[in-house]
Amino acid sequence: MKNTNDMIEKHLTILFEKWSNEKLIKINILPASGSYRKYYRMYSESKSCLGVYNQDTKENDAFIAFTHHFLSHSLQVPHIYAENKDENIYLIEDFGDETLFIRLQKLRSEGFNQEEIIYIYQKVIKELPKFQVLSSKDMNFTYCYPRPEFDKQSMLWDLNYFKYYFLKLAQIPFDEQDLEKDFHVFTDFLLETNCNYFLYRDFQSRNIMIHNEKPYFIDYQGGRKGALQYDIASLLYDAKADLSNETRGILLEYYLDELQKYITIDKQNFSSFYYGYVIIRILQAMGAYGFRGFYENKPIFLQSIPYAINNLQWILENIKLPIRIPTLLSVLTKLPEANKIKKIVNTQKLIITINSFSYKKQIPIDNTGNGGGFVFDCRALPNPGRLESFKTLTGKDKLVIDYLEQETIVKQFVEDIFNIITISIDNYIDRGFCNLMINFGCTGGQHRSVYCAEKIAVKIKQKYNLNILVRHIEQELRN
Repeated sequence: MKNTNDMIEKHLTILFEKWSNEKLIKINILPASGSYRKYYRMYSESKSCLGVYNQDTKENDAFIAFTHHFLSHSLQVPHIYAENKDENIYLIEDFGDETLFIRLQKLRSEGFNQEEIIYIYQKVIKELPKFQVLSSKDMNFTYCYPRPEFDKQSMLWDLNYFKYYFLKLAQIPFDEQDLEKDFHVFTDFLLETNCNYFLYRDFQSRNIMIHNEKPYFIDYQGGRKGALQYDIASLLYDAKADLSNETRGILLEYYLDELQKYITIDKQNFSSFYYGYVIIRILQAMGAYGFRGFYENKPIFLQSIPYAINNLQWILENIKLPIRIPTLLSVLTKLPEANKIKKIVNTQKLIITINSFSYKKQIPIDNTGNGGGFVFDCRALPNPGRLESFKTLTGKDKLVIDYLEQETIVKQFVEDIFNIITISIDNYIDRGFCNLMINFGCTGGQHRSVYCAEKIAVKIKQKYNLNILVRHIEQELRN
């Protein structure tokens, strides 16, 4: 794998230096996302960009063709600086790291300003009809991949993706033939609306960048011809964005008003199909969560499942589609009761607080009403605090870490503790408990207890998808 990455970086470097006429100073691979593409941030003396590697050549062709087309319509997408199709790489404009989802999180952390959230979403939604309506008039849909339209075949792929990678892996029972029949009824209904516009396909908060307070759009290579309802459903029912139903209503009305600046629409007719597209979009996303989470064992994708199920529950309780799909609706109703789903929900409920403390003070008090959890005494371990060179350091510093990890007893101590606490973690998750406290004490609360708290936090994160709060109480008191 290392050789593959080295070769990618080598080819990207050649392409970058040819484009920039400058020597590459730095190249950093960005964290992996939901796709198999690899992104690299690249710098020279005066220029920077993103380097992209994607072994799917047809997907590359679609992205590059769409980008040129969108730019010809002055849409806010990245410029392509250079490309080498033989090596499956290209260079694009870098809009930074702030996605719409990150901006949403920031707004909520600052007090959940609903007006600001609506305002930034309106900026995004204002641009959507330009993609859907304006760009579709002269678009070459032959570049669409894997199909030129979001047609019956595409819809059935998505529904079967949900069936095999979510329902099967979550161990939710269903009648295969009856569910397949409902899939056909459902897709025939969705195709009754006008499907001759550009469908962005993955129009959601992580594919929208906020740069200089403007929205910019990425990851549209899966676009194809389709219905207008799909993309606005993707945005408003983006699982972890977790917009309120009131906000969704306001933003849907805003979208329809913007859309009417480009075409004449019947709002009632639009709405009659809208929630059908909301459902199929959620099911497609749940198939992806199942594939990535259950099959590929990437817990971060499981985090979105409770949000998606809550959205489906609201629709089932409040919206009645004008078709009969009893088996599909029955399956969707069963989702919250499935044992695997319950475990995911309970996992998200559980918060683990890990403290380091000094026995010269007191054992941390558990204010959750859960009785205190674990207290582990680290004073039997070798003490770095006795050495003058470590006096001002803590258990988070490399010198202290190296000192402790050369001792076999320290590694065994941490491993034994982890084996003990996982019994409780598994049990708490199964029983739907919300809090568990784990305390590490040593003489000064500075070296051994801090080291153990940090080490256990890392080990828990590696095994579980949980909310973990680490506090070093003695250090907080000193600061």
